[in-house]
Amino acid sequence: MSDLQKSFVKSKLARLPPEVPVFDEMSEEREDAHDGNIASVYHEQHDDDSSSASSASSTGTIKPSASQNLFARAPRPASARAEAAPLSWIDFFDRELFLERDIDGLHVVHHVYISSPANSGPLFVTHHGAGSSGLSFAACAAEIKKILPNAGVLSLDARNHGSTTVGKSRSAEEDAKVDLDLSLETLSRDLLYVLEQTRKEMNWETLPDLVLVGHSLGGAVVTDAAKRGELGSKLLAYAVLDVVEGSAMDALQSMETYLSTRPSSFPSLASGIEWHTRSRTIRNSLSARVSVPSLLREDPPDTSRPWKWRTDLGATKPFWENWFIGLSKKFLEARGGKLLLLAGTDRLDTELTIGQMQGKYQLQVFPEAGHFIQEDQPAKTAQILVDFYKRNDRSALVLPPKVGDILASKAMAKGTWERPGP
Repeated sequence: MSDLQKSFVKSKLARLPPEVPVFDEMSEEREDAHDGNIASVYHEQHDDDSSSASSASSTGTIKPSASQNLFARAPRPASARAEAAPLSWIDFFDRELFLERDIDGLHVVHHVYISSPANSGPLFVTHHGAGSSGLSFAACAAEIKKILPNAGVLSLDARNHGSTTVGKSRSAEEDAKVDLDLSLETLSRDLLYVLEQTRKEMNWETLPDLVLVGHSLGGAVVTDAAKRGELGSKLLAYAVLDVVEGSAMDALQSMETYLSTRPSSFPSLASGIEWHTRSRTIRNSLSARVSVPSLLREDPPDTSRPWKWRTDLGATKPFWENWFIGLSKKFLEARGGKLLLLAGTDRLDTELTIGQMQGKYQLQVFPEAGHFIQEDQPAKTAQILVDFYKRNDRSALVLPPKVGDILASKAMAKGTWERPGP
């Protein structure tokens, strides 16, 4: 090559930008989060603005320097980290209670979150679905308090969920086995027990007026508790969120398939929160940040992915049909106001469709929400529940005057009324 040619090539090369690596954050996050088919779920949802997946995929250039590792992964933006930072229950409830009892050779510690009602306000009692926890209603509870400040909210953790624990009682044999009991009757009895013990713990003379609210499995529990009639006149109404007998029984056929596709563990709480929002399991990042941490427990021996599910949903299979059989009939027959809040009208079965046409209950549909209605749309759910309470609040009823009082008032107006004798 001649000197002229060399000079020409050097001048061209000098105008070119330096060669730099290019990174795709989303691709790397999918690889880290991959467990079963999770990567494909992330891929399908990455362009959704309502999840933390939006704007997560980016391409950037890194200028090389002597001290820089060109192949080190770029740190996640602070905003993305904030969207997955866990939140404490303290921001949503006033206090937590641990209610202990010994029953059937077991020592059960029921855990509840509570914000007390004031000035004779109602108490909304919420029960979560299978695999979830009382904090599933945290964001919704805060919204209820904003709309109706004198209302209280009690949200419990069911057996083997959240911070509610079941172990052998002191009187049980050392080698006694603690069998999992999540039958509908047991969960319904637990709910009634928690209400009575909370009354004692809070030094209430009587229970406040109650509105029971249950999501999924919790809907079956509150309906069963309402049907028992043991709460008497204190139960104003009950609401069931996104569960009906027909569709629930159909969904059980694919439950095991779903469980096999979700991750079995996570490297951190933040990654667990991100999975819920990216997979659209929970569509509201604020609610996910407070509810998801209570679904996971740390298992230190596994240093790479130590955060595992607190509740083994696969082990609850023997109870699945027991939860939902007869739900529609009980829902329509129990005393009190009735609300069914669904994510789609396709979930209605025949019995409930007929009942709705007969005006036996209030139906509300949130087509923009997923299965976790109270988490995806906490403010809207809270408004519906408060309006539902007001519609069934007996203290707000104005009774018509008695006939005698009407005649007396007319007589006074004419000046012919005489005070009755002693």
